[in-house]
Amino acid sequence: MSKHEVDNGTRDGVTTAEKERVKALEREVKELRQANEILRLASAFFAQAELDRLKKK
Repeated sequence: MSKHEVDNGTRDGVTTAEKERVKALEREVKELRQANEILRLASAFFAQAELDRLKKK
């Protein structure tokens, strides 16, 4: 099965454009997961700081 045949629609399969789109989406998911982890850790840090501040009063 050649990429050319798949890309032209003469054979079934995943086109080059679809493969590129999947890779781009996988990269985006990875970046978003990393950002979520950073935000989760920052949230925990600031929540702990707030608890510490309230305990000192």
